[in-house]
Amino acid sequence: MPYLVRENLFIGNIGDAAEILQNGSTEVTHILSVLNSPSISFFGEWRSGLTIPAKEIKKVYVGSSDESASTEDLDAGSKSSLSPGKLLYSLEYAGKDLKLVRMAVPIKDMESEDLLDYLDVCLDFIARSRKEGSVLVHCFAGVSRSAAIITAYLMRTERLSVEDALESLKQSYEFVCPNDGFLDQLKLFEEMGFKVNRTSSIYKRFRLKVLGDHYNRGGKLDSSIFGADPGIATGVSSEAEAPPNNEKHSTAYRCKKCRRIVAMQENVIDHIPGEGETSFTWNKRKSGNPFSKSDDEPECSSIFIEPLRWMTAVEEGALEGKLSCIHCEGRLGYFNWSGVQCSCGSWITPAFQIHKSRVDVSRI
Repeated sequence: MPYLVRENLFIGNIGDAAEILQNGSTEVTHILSVLNSPSISFFGEWRSGLTIPAKEIKKVYVGSSDESASTEDLDAGSKSSLSPGKLLYSLEYAGKDLKLVRMAVPIKDMESEDLLDYLDVCLDFIARSRKEGSVLVHCFAGVSRSAAIITAYLMRTERLSVEDALESLKQSYEFVCPNDGFLDQLKLFEEMGFKVNRTSSIYKRFRLKVLGDHYNRGGKLDSSIFGADPGIATGVSSEAEAPPNNEKHSTAYRCKKCRRIVAMQENVIDHIPGEGETSFTWNKRKSGNPFSKSDDEPECSSIFIEPLRWMTAVEEGALEGKLSCIHCEGRLGYFNWSGVQCSCGSWITPAFQIHKSRVDVSRI
């Protein structure tokens, strides 16, 4: 039987969902299924001979132009870690008399699985369902995936830390235990202020890690999953007039040779400075007074950015290689899916490195 977590909010497993879908419920009106497969036929595969009627309302894929795919600050096309064309969710009337509204989200119970990019649609569905009736959130065992989704919901609605939200959930159902990968992502969710902020450096580092995992698993590299080419997206490939004072300025990085924009500040992946040169070149001679030591953090000689669509060498699938300007073929930097050490000492993995000496910085 499902367990009540909050008013109109239940947690359970696939057996609880199947029982409600087969026989109906006086309590549950909505079901959020978080399973390997979103298909209603998955219930039949789980229990041989089990047939549950369903009528599809819609399917929404990442990058869909359907307005229903959009939730608060969700731009599934270029900013999501999910590959374009991947199913985000399906919605249907299901069960006895086709009265239950069921949302199915394809998430595997694996530490490497991307949970963050599904949170917006899941949490919005739970919120709407509780207003319209009551909702059961379930996965296969009711332990990891459904627990992670409900933990995120409690974090957002009650402003709780990961630990406090999970402890609160355990008071309703003691067996919940999200996998370590989900817990790490929920900590990022907390750091972003209980929302999936795709413009934050926290999310950008997460997205880069997902792309690196995708590459290391032998996944196909399609430039459509890379960030937009800022030289095209801004409509400016060479020096432009400064915008009026009432317009927002943005920092642009231009190829020093041809002045084409190769990155904007929003493409930069921030990192915490490491130990500097001493971490990997102990005997390197320095100019200036050797006895004076600055308290300032070491300045990085490069910037690290997200992979962008002008990086044809990256799309070709090599482990590492040069990054060259797509306009003049001037050398800009280097990429390596296994990582690069910055001059400050930090190790960036994967790394898409632009040398500051190869670009000029301007405001547009």
